[in-house]
Amino acid sequence: MRLARTEPTDQEPDIRARPPLVREFLLVAGLFLAYKFGRQAANGHVEEAFRNAGSVWDLERALHLPGEGAVQGLLLHSQPLIHAANTYYAAVHFPATALFLVWLYWRRPAHYVRSRRVLAALTAAALGLHLLFPLAPPRMLPAAGLVDTGQVYGPTVYGQTPATDTMANQFAAMPSLHVGWAVMVAVGLIAATRSRWRWLWLLHPAITLFVVVGTANHYWLDAIVVVALLAVALAAFRLPLPARTVPARLPGGSVPASPPSPVPAGATAVRSVAQAAPESAPELSPSGVGR
Repeated sequence: MRLARTEPTDQEPDIRARPPLVREFLLVAGLFLAYKFGRQAANGHVEEAFRNAGSVWDLERALHLPGEGAVQGLLLHSQPLIHAANTYYAAVHFPATALFLVWLYWRRPAHYVRSRRVLAALTAAALGLHLLFPLAPPRMLPAAGLVDTGQVYGPTVYGQTPATDTMANQFAAMPSLHVGWAVMVAVGLIAATRSRWRWLWLLHPAITLFVVVGTANHYWLDAIVVVALLAVALAAFRLPLPARTVPARLPGGSVPASPPSPVPAGATAVRSVAQAAPESAPELSPSGVGR
């Protein structure tokens, strides 16, 4: 008899766990628009943003964190590298997260629901911090002495005058959702897949961290805070455990019987004697004497 193969239980998506497509599209689009308009509503706190930036810069130096300029110095050695970093910052953030959610929706519905909840909670917490703690990025802080690589080398997603930028709130550096979403994409894909190469997804948040710091769009503390918020969200919405193995189905749809487990020879002999005992034992009379 040929032994059955084993396959992960999540090899095929569980359709029952997949929420309605139209509802999910409207929900995700609504969350994105709410965050977009919420960030714009927090715009305009220029003096407070620069005051907070000075405090963050001083705190990082007190904590002996490495200077953001050390990372930017690596980029400034190569103009193509700077251009690539600016492009990664501008073009990878949203598409990567969107593709992550779409793939989970079709292939790992149970993971999709939990990942969407985590991302929504993380984004809501980030919006709250943007409102309570406006922060100018290090590229705007004179004490940092950093280059605005987006404006100098391009491409950039921000206007030249931050105070009047109607497309984005440039004073929402704390926390860094670029880093937070990238870490969630990596964590979600590692949890939802079983490939030996799945740990390479950690390169996405690692590159993102290098890019956001090197382009002077975020401080180290922006990344540290968002990872802490993400840890809380992941604890609140637990992701599914790794898939177990189950017997593979045969072409007819039936599941092959599991091979019998081996039984020790001594146990077989004892069982045989026990089965034969009633046949060979003498009957007892009511008085207890054998007939």
